[in-house]
Amino acid sequence: MFNSFGNILKLTSFGESHGIAIGGVIDGFPAGIEIDFDAVQKELDRRKPGQSKIVTQRKEPDTVEFLSGIFEGKSTGMPIGFVIRNTNQKSKDYNHNTNVYRPSHADYTYDKKYGIRDYRGGGRTSARETANWVVAGALAKQLLSHIQINAFTSSVGDIFMNKPYQDLDFAKTESNIVRCPDEVSAEKMIAKIQEIRKAGDTIGGTITCVVQNVPVGLGEPIFHKLHAELGKAMLSINAVKGFEFGSGFCGARMKGSEHNDIFNTDGTTKSNLSGGIQGGISNGMDIYFRVAFKPVATIMQHQETINSEGEATEITGKGRHDPCVVPRAVPIVEALTALVLADFWLLNRTRKA
Repeated sequence: MFNSFGNILKLTSFGESHGIAIGGVIDGFPAGIEIDFDAVQKELDRRKPGQSKIVTQRKEPDTVEFLSGIFEGKSTGMPIGFVIRNTNQKSKDYNHNTNVYRPSHADYTYDKKYGIRDYRGGGRTSARETANWVVAGALAKQLLSHIQINAFTSSVGDIFMNKPYQDLDFAKTESNIVRCPDEVSAEKMIAKIQEIRKAGDTIGGTITCVVQNVPVGLGEPIFHKLHAELGKAMLSINAVKGFEFGSGFCGARMKGSEHNDIFNTDGTTKSNLSGGIQGGISNGMDIYFRVAFKPVATIMQHQETINSEGEATEITGKGRHDPCVVPRAVPIVEALTALVLADFWLLNRTRKA
């Protein structure tokens, strides 16, 4: 299995949803960086379950324990090891599907590929794994203190926040439980999620991410393009079904005369339909992209399915699950964005050394 992400800055993670702990090793993190432990924990707190009435009620403190690579509050340049203990598993909630495949989960594909699967919450395929990514991303943010990364919920179901990001106050993103910086849209989104949850169903949505103060020159022109690596990172998140940056799919309806970003004399552009990336390389303008999340696959309704013997059977979801994963995924999107950018930043620094 591929359990590592990154090139110079690399995260290798481990653990299962209902195991003793999850964790990881971060290699390539530069020496001498003062670590803000509170900032790392704050990012984990944004992702953790049980934080509001519209997310799963699994209660996990998600407290990170650093094991190596940090001495007297600073990185040593050695591998940074960490663990996050699992403390609130309810594995009995999954006894009903020991040999039954949940629709739209990884149960069937995982079982066919490996011949064995951890049915307790999906094991390694669980979104609990993303807590590891948030730890690594929080450290990457501290490498990139000059770059601002702001993600937010931009839609839930058919409710869209249609304001351009330039008109938003990102400080308001954390002011509501759905993490939408527009208060009017946020209220509608929260009401929608509560309605869906009451019906025993789930719903999807989108997250928009804006990256500002990005230096020119991050990314490679052929097989290691900046937008390709961002897309790879976002499509690695559980439940993600789509990624677009800049004008995205809307650009397919435009003419070149409408879409071209005309230069100013200082190298900036009058418009930014390129989304801050041209030829796979950052051009210094804002990078912005949107990530689409499907509805959570576990629903509290009766469904037809099959078991490991290929026999038709039935299943009804049990346990504690998000009716909409989007609010908790906001810090995950930011974390992976930081990891990608930090990796490219270190690559450029290596070349200049």
